[in-house]
Amino acid sequence: MMENGKGIRPVRMAVGFEEAVEEVRAALAAEGFGVLTEIDVAATLRGKLGVELPPQLILGACNPPLAYRALQADPDVAQLLPCNVVVRQDGDEVVVQAADPALLVGFTGNPELEPVATEAAERLGRALEALG
Repeated sequence: MMENGKGIRPVRMAVGFEEAVEEVRAALAAEGFGVLTEIDVAATLRGKLGVELPPQLILGACNPPLAYRALQADPDVAQLLPCNVVVRQDGDEVVVQAADPALLVGFTGNPELEPVATEAAERLGRALEALG
């Protein structure tokens, strides 16, 4: 799951973009995450700046029990919720990346968040590993 202690290992998929997004949603759901938000980065930049980028989505994934535990430990952590999972086209492959929830602990300095962040990272890591 971890790559050189630097977070959750990205996954490369040799499928179409839409198929990859559906597989990512299913893998997240299998680990208890729902997608609360979806940002179409390519469409937003096309509309705002008139530039063309390969397809790229940011999925805001939330595991409600983990989010609740995190908010009970530190209400300020809401600034970092939900967990971002990026799905982006990279040539003939699709890359899937997830922000490391350990950033919650570093950002807040609250050690009570460590077990929640560890569990969230494990679940996100398993979800991405299921894709590879």
